[in-house]
Amino acid sequence: MGRPMPGVHGAGCGVAGPGVPSLSAKGVSKAYGEADEAVPVITDLSFTLGQGEIVSVVGPSGCGKTTLLNVLSGLIPPSSGTILWHGRPIDGMPGHVGYMLQKDLLFPWRTAIANVTIGLEIKGLARAEARQRAHAMLAQLALDGFEDHYPATLSGGMRQRVALARTLVAEPEVLLLDEPFAALDFQTKLVIESDTAKLVREQQRSVLLITHDIEEAVSLSDRVIVLSHRPAHIRSVYDIALEGDRTDMMAARDSPCFSDYVRNIWRDLEVHRH
Repeated sequence: MGRPMPGVHGAGCGVAGPGVPSLSAKGVSKAYGEADEAVPVITDLSFTLGQGEIVSVVGPSGCGKTTLLNVLSGLIPPSSGTILWHGRPIDGMPGHVGYMLQKDLLFPWRTAIANVTIGLEIKGLARAEARQRAHAMLAQLALDGFEDHYPATLSGGMRQRVALARTLVAEPEVLLLDEPFAALDFQTKLVIESDTAKLVREQQRSVLLITHDIEEAVSLSDRVIVLSHRPAHIRSVYDIALEGDRTDMMAARDSPCFSDYVRNIWRDLEVHRH
């Protein structure tokens, strides 16, 4: 059976158009090993991430989603293809990029605010200004009053908010998120997803989110890219157009088209599994 061609779908609910591309991948492939022994992980991936756009990438476990994120961030080079940031090929990790992982990776000996300011300190920002910006970001994420708490005294959801604050306080143009909400309970996940959507949409940030959660992908995103099994290629692309407030994750799940998107994406993943 031949490889299915990528398709763009709207599930009959309209199409949400992308903004000006801030990130472009053109024919990107990555393999590990040398010559005939090379093991392909991702192959011939092409897509764009527009300014102010939230795009999710879903695919089978082990298909190479994190490898893709590492290539896009400049942490590892592609085997072939081109990655452009604002129309220019990358050379190492671009500036103005925030990378957030599933684990919060907070320093246990630093308070919440000290964890948030660490990136600003490294950049040489004055301590008073760094703390002022960190205070404001923590307040936006409903953590005012917890600035001087250490990570061990915070819940998992609060720790993840601190990690999100640390990522956002540097004012990145693009956020690369690798399953940052996966370990949270459902209620906490929805709250933090809503906080994230509100902040990035208000500030016109761009987000590329790796996730296994199809409902998370649909509720958060303007577009969902579905990958195949390894070596991963793009199986399909869904433009997501939901009614109502796109920063309210529960409202997004109540949208009439929500279930159709989830069902169709799930079907794509299931069909390609066999």
